[in-house]
Amino acid sequence: MLARRILGNIRLQSIGMTLSLLAPTLVHSQSNQVNPLTLLAEAPVRSSPTVLAQFNPVDDPPEQWSIHAQSTYIIGQKNNFNSPYYGQNSLLNKTEGSGNDSFTWSATAFLGGRLWEGGEFYYNPEMFEGTPFGGSLVGLGAFQNGELQKGSYIPPTYYSARAFIRQTIGLGGEREHIEYGPNQLAGPVDSNRLVVSYGKFASLDFFDQNKYSHDPRTQFQNFALFSMAAYGYAADAKGFTYGVVGEWYQGDWTLRAARLAVPTTPNTMELNYSLTQDYTNQVELTHQHELWGQPGAVRGLFFQQRAFMASYQNAINQGYQLGLTPNILTARFSEQNMWGYGLNIEQAVNEDLGLFARWSWNNGQTETQTLDVSSSLSFGTTLKGSNWSRPNDTIGLGYAINGISASEISYLQQGGYTMFIGDSALSYKREQVIETYYSAQVYKNLYISADYQHITNPAYNSARGPVNFYGLRAHIEI
Repeated sequence: MLARRILGNIRLQSIGMTLSLLAPTLVHSQSNQVNPLTLLAEAPVRSSPTVLAQFNPVDDPPEQWSIHAQSTYIIGQKNNFNSPYYGQNSLLNKTEGSGNDSFTWSATAFLGGRLWEGGEFYYNPEMFEGTPFGGSLVGLGAFQNGELQKGSYIPPTYYSARAFIRQTIGLGGEREHIEYGPNQLAGPVDSNRLVVSYGKFASLDFFDQNKYSHDPRTQFQNFALFSMAAYGYAADAKGFTYGVVGEWYQGDWTLRAARLAVPTTPNTMELNYSLTQDYTNQVELTHQHELWGQPGAVRGLFFQQRAFMASYQNAINQGYQLGLTPNILTARFSEQNMWGYGLNIEQAVNEDLGLFARWSWNNGQTETQTLDVSSSLSFGTTLKGSNWSRPNDTIGLGYAINGISASEISYLQQGGYTMFIGDSALSYKREQVIETYYSAQVYKNLYISADYQHITNPAYNSARGPVNFYGLRAHIEI
């Protein structure tokens, strides 16, 4: 335990030293504006840019290139929870041989340049190191640390996280100013416009945005709170995809549509770049509004995924025929369809207090490419620290309740396991998550957060748990 804490301190110090050395060169170009902390999992174009009533191109020249960086270190512990039995994909407690510590460390460079009028290119090299509890990401419907979707790597691994082109086509309306930020070049745009992005990126860069809960590096860390848990978004084993996204901005409305690649075998790195099989289609409609003089947004999402996956019923039938425990790994016979929808709401109460809520559902007949969640309801609130003279601090409180389909319940009760869960038996109840965090600004863009999560019925099994997670997070941006 002590050794891990010392390791964590060393890593945090090395992060600070590395980024301080980079600081002289990591600057944005052609901009004299002072900008507060920018969240790094935000939409590539801000959902509510500044409207320029009287636009003067001399006063707002388009930024030609930009360089930004981030580093995030998260360490977590869990209690020695109740576990009368466990299976192949159970979250283990300390008595069962699982270490109580998990950590993740990521560092990303956000490089961007303007190619031509309306054309931009972005490239994000990334480093990641970390491990789940016990070395395997198993045992929960919604995992406690969103950075764990990048896998388990010790020592660090280096890769290209994003590489994509964006083209913006103006359609008139008022001129708006886009702030500078990661994967975002500052400058004026038409309020009505078309934006097309093509290449490699993350699905959540564009879809399921929410001002108060979207980035596990700075906000809530649990998957069921920073995203719609039943949204089967396209992602390889590190959380990225390839494809094309179209966005249409018209007044208070934004329509997004995409075709994105999913792995040719679930939860691997191999994508089908033809986009003719193993893909996800999705469409999302967003409406920005004001309620009692405060801004808010409502988003509705529909998605349909077609990929080489097993259905739970096929696995159950195969098990009956062979007299064996059902196994999805031997029941992948053909392409399967999975579809679902989600609703995402955010609403400001005042400048410091915000509310959010999400509902998502999928048909749950096939194995998952993301999380073992077929339905999820989450909601919560965040409060800035202005009332206690800490305006850049944030406290958050959120709750989520997750469920799975009847066919997956039957499969698990017969001893089956998925890529992420399986206790060899199942006393089904919905998984429930409570998370609270406090994020404190320590120095300029350096933030330290304390995080606590209480998860009841882990992996939908009332015979095990509850599990308490305690976490510390350090996050810095340049």
